[in-house]
Amino acid sequence: MFAVFKPARKAALAAIFAVSSIALSACDPIGTGGGPTINTSKPVPVALLVPRGSAQQGDAVLAQSLENAARLAIADLQGIQIDLKVYDTAGNPATAAAAATQAISDGARIILGPVYAEAANAAGVAAAKRNVNVLAFSNNSAIAGGNVFILGATFDNTARRLTSYAARQGKGNMLVVSGDDAAGQAGRASIQNAAAATGANVVGNVSYELSQQSVINSVQTIRDSAASKGATSIFMTATTAGALPLLTQLLPEAGLDPATTQYIGLTRWDIPAQTLALPGVQGGWFALPDPTKSTQFRDRYSATYGGSPHSIGGLAYDGIAAIGALVSAGKSDALTGAALTQGSGFQGVSGIFRLRPDGTNDRGLAIATIQEQKVVVIDPAPSSFSGAGL
Repeated sequence: MFAVFKPARKAALAAIFAVSSIALSACDPIGTGGGPTINTSKPVPVALLVPRGSAQQGDAVLAQSLENAARLAIADLQGIQIDLKVYDTAGNPATAAAAATQAISDGARIILGPVYAEAANAAGVAAAKRNVNVLAFSNNSAIAGGNVFILGATFDNTARRLTSYAARQGKGNMLVVSGDDAAGQAGRASIQNAAAATGANVVGNVSYELSQQSVINSVQTIRDSAASKGATSIFMTATTAGALPLLTQLLPEAGLDPATTQYIGLTRWDIPAQTLALPGVQGGWFALPDPTKSTQFRDRYSATYGGSPHSIGGLAYDGIAAIGALVSAGKSDALTGAALTQGSGFQGVSGIFRLRPDGTNDRGLAIATIQEQKVVVIDPAPSSFSGAGL
């Protein structure tokens, strides 16, 4: 089953990426060590901003999953008391800003959420005025910085992990293949930046429009470019819901043998599960969170709440886990920017993670491939950031 790019679908995709690519500026800095002091002998007031009340389908489920995960994390803290209050944003920037202001007036010393980039940016601006840090569930690096730290997985993190691994395996001469939309352009930039930092080498770029015919037309160009530029790998930004099935079918048919030229994906190739049956993805490389830890969290969540968590629900657990780890040291500056960005990082539901001074994050990812329609980890996720190759 291969993806077909119908005009309506193309328009929908363009609309989605237009939202994420709106020019968002990082919040005004409150200082690298900025943030409020706390009394660690008393319950720490934490605000959770969720998109409940939104008209967007699925936001109510997401909101409940985030709240459930946060409460699960609180239950796991030993000797640390968290006073969690939940505020609804309706997925709206103005409402999110008002919620952040109200939460701080109610005593919140740190804010978890919101989810969507514009809402998170608005909440961050409001919180900056009161010297409070925000751990947003967004993955949009454009809003990171100042008092806003994003917890969502980023292209930059994934690209660093994959380019570093590819370089070590002798597959570091990369031809980047990307869509010409905002997501594709962002992915290509992430790969280029990561390659420069990890010893890999981008030998060329080929882009295509989001249409089936454009993908088909790009195949010969990709094949010829790979041959002429000496590419040892093809690094694709395409998703399983987009051009990936078509590309991985047509490129081998055109003579670009994945046995000699490694196929690499910036996105997850194991979701949805039926993707694993596609012949073209067999042997490809992609990154994913520590499967063992991710499974443990899903099982624990399901046992507690009787259903599976939302795909990003675990970010709320991670936020509480980080807060708990910092507060456990008993220091009044536990929630400042300097404390949040400690190099050793934290343990989350899918492995280690740390917040970077620029507001983005590093997550310990595993490298996986697909063999006989099954996911096989070929390079485990690191258990610490010492020599993690991130």
